[in-house]
Amino acid sequence: MEPFHRIELPREIVIGHDVLTKVGDFCQKYGFHESALVITDPTTYQIAGQTVVASLQENEFNKVDYISIEAADMDTVILVKDRMKEIVPSILIGVGGGRVIDVTKLACLEQDIEKNLPYISVPTIPSHDGIASPRASVKGLETAYSVMVQSPIAVIADTGIIKNSPYRYLASGSADVIAKITASADWELAHKLKNEYYGEFANTLSKMCAEFIMKNARVIAKGLEESYRIVLEALISSGIAISIAGTSRPASGSEHSFSHALDLISKNSPALHGEQVGVGTIMMAYLHGLDWEAIRNTLRIIRAPINANQLGVSDEDIIEALQSAHKIRGISRYTILGENGLTKEAAINLAKVCEVID
Repeated sequence: MEPFHRIELPREIVIGHDVLTKVGDFCQKYGFHESALVITDPTTYQIAGQTVVASLQENEFNKVDYISIEAADMDTVILVKDRMKEIVPSILIGVGGGRVIDVTKLACLEQDIEKNLPYISVPTIPSHDGIASPRASVKGLETAYSVMVQSPIAVIADTGIIKNSPYRYLASGSADVIAKITASADWELAHKLKNEYYGEFANTLSKMCAEFIMKNARVIAKGLEESYRIVLEALISSGIAISIAGTSRPASGSEHSFSHALDLISKNSPALHGEQVGVGTIMMAYLHGLDWEAIRNTLRIIRAPINANQLGVSDEDIIEALQSAHKIRGISRYTILGENGLTKEAAINLAKVCEVID
């Protein structure tokens, strides 16, 4: 057991129609009224960023500025930090998709955890659980996977805006939540075989999120505002499970390692993160002896990819990713793939049995 366990959670989570104006209210309520920097991109500034800026100005901030970014990499993080030196914000607000929010998370970081700048997550798409999680990933990091950062001080998700995002993002976010089925199984396995730290409450919460999506698959498939709310609640709850655990274990396992491996192998893959982990979950569920067919059928109902062709990658890329997935986190993260991974023959058999390849 660790000498202590630190849990950092958002102070507020606001989900609903036309709640963007709550950003300024929240900042005023908790004393963040000196200066603010809104981070967005050209598209999301028009969709939501300018409304957030107006909300802050109406709440009598001394200074409000925004920066529109074009990429999600360490150079962009440095660019944001340079702007922060100019206006010295008391809070950052990330308005956009996962890339914008991840840049915001990393820009907040300082060497001393007590000096980290707080940030608010304002998502405009529901594509993965980075909305509320204390994890971030941008190009230029030393790892192929996400790193631990800090939780947002608030999450404000406007369903009136998010429901207008392409349905594909909703399906991707749903698949990312369903992936918690195998992530949680991997964590339980690592606890049993490697005596790894295990948080039962966090893992139970993560599994509940996945079950919630499975149960509501047909409602999600309708693409209604209610559908977006359901997925947002699950994505945010998944991020909270990570915060409670103090590790991404309840949300990221062998299926995520497969996706990260696929990113490295198929650099021009057109698939979204959630789409890739969804396909990975089908195969990892098979290895765990779980009901992989039910998972595949649910993904089919929500119109998420279930095979290589729908992901837009080759069969060869799938096989190579399956063979190398165990190396992504190495011995630091034991999963159903074991320490030696899958042989080529086993990878081919797995992908064919699960109908991921022909």
